[in-house]
Amino acid sequence: MCECGSVNQDWEDRVSAAWATFDDYPEEKAADFRAVIDTLVAELPRDSPLGPFEQACAWDSTGHSDKAVPLYREALARGLSGYKGRRARIQLSSSLRNVGQAEQGVELLTPELDAPSDELDDAVRATLALCLSSLGRDREGLALVLEALASHLPRYQRSMTNYARELRP
Repeated sequence: MCECGSVNQDWEDRVSAAWATFDDYPEEKAADFRAVIDTLVAELPRDSPLGPFEQACAWDSTGHSDKAVPLYREALARGLSGYKGRRARIQLSSSLRNVGQAEQGVELLTPELDAPSDELDDAVRATLALCLSSLGRDREGLALVLEALASHLPRYQRSMTNYARELRP
């Protein structure tokens, strides 16, 4: 179940199945994939935050960050929370960077560094690092990436963490 209203597991499973076919749609068939997502979204209550979230993901994944940005914002404004809310903030920040608004991406993701830890922590750091790099703040971005990488290394975790700290302004 989702954290956002009465969506049943069948709907979630069908959305997951649709996304599992994403690579079956070549670039020239991107509109067909978005239509599949739109059909599923049409089953949701009109005010569900999942609708604009899934549509934003579809636009974003088919190369249209500009169309995804307002949909991610709408999903968050409608109360998308939990895991999918965090995904929306990560993906919105990436899209904002792609449309030349990296500073807004930094503002959106920086609080996520202090959010409860989950499997998206490294994605937060990687996306924030890209936003920082787009703003010419490469050292800060590199520090975030080194911090994320350190926990995955079989050795040198302490050294990498210290190097990351030294890179911060």
